[in-house]
Formats: sequence, C-alpha cells, structure tokens
Amino acid sequence: MDITGIDLGIAVLRALLAFIFFAHATQKILGWFSGPGPHASAALFEKLGQHPGARMVRVAAALELTASLTLLTGLLTPVGICLGVATMIVAGAALTTVSGKFWNAVGGGEYPFVLAGVVAALSLTGPGSLSLDAVLLPGLTETYPLLLPLAVGIGILGAVPMALRARRAIASQSHADTP
Repeated sequence: MDITGIDLGIAVLRALLAFIFFAHATQKILGWFSGPGPHASAALFEKLGQHPGARMVRVAAALELTASLTLLTGLLTPVGICLGVATMIVAGAALTTVSGKFWNAVGGGEYPFVLAGVVAALSLTGPGSLSLDAVLLPGLTETYPLLLPLAVGIGILGAVPMALRARRAIASQSHADTP
C-alpha cells in the first residue's frame, strides 16, 4: 500500500476530531477537560429543552463517543460523520440561541458549527487508506462517494428536531422571564 500525504493528512484530521469528540463527551459525563460534569450538564440540557436532562446528557455523550471511535479508527465512517454533524449542529444551534450570538468568544455556537463543517468535509475525502474501512470493508468504501454525503444529510436532518426543541424551550423561558 502506498501511503500518500493526503492519506496521512486525513488520518491526522480523523484523530484530531476523535479527540475533540472524546473530550466533549467526557466533559459532560465525567467532568474531564474542565467540563461541568453530569449534574451541571443535565441542568444546562434541561434549560435547553432537552428533557430529561440527565438522560439526554448520556445520549449526547454516547453519540459523541461513538463518533469519536468511528472517526479515530476509520471504521464505519458514515456513522461517525452522521453523528458528529448532528451533535455539533445541535450544540451550535443551542449555544447560538441561548446567547443570541454566533461567535464563540461571546458564548455563541461558532465552534460546534465549525466542527460540524470539518466533519462534513470528510464526506468529500472519505476515511483514506489508513482506515479500517479501507482494510476491512473495501466493497463498502466504493459506495462512499454517495454514502458519505448522505450521512451528512441524515446528520443535518437528525439535528433539526433537537435544535428546534432547544429554540422553543429558550423562547418560552424568555417569554416567562419577561414581566
């Protein structure tokens, strides 16, 4: 197998994204990486309309950990792309809605949206030859030019209901706070 710079670059990008998703998940459920931990995360999720908060934190963390594992190994890459795009769109939309701002520096969802975009960009390259998909599922990887963009679309569609749920919860909370 000839390893190109592109293959190596894609593998490094997958590993970087895997670490970020791992860190996001463990911030929520374990308080690692300066994260809030499960109780504070559950309270935030409740505020964002994701009920019940504790269960939704576990669901979000499980999805992020799954995305992390699939991206790191390059095994079942469409699953990782779908979950990565979906979870980051929900996070970005919720942060932008609650803060009323887009930029990360002022509490907005810029950073999760960038992560969603970078994960989506992997749908254009595929997992590369340094992936378990290329080694174990070469027949499946032939369908990736169609399957990977479809995974992005499914991720976007899957994020919409949760993002709308957060938007409604934040809007109803701000109406309740208005005298």
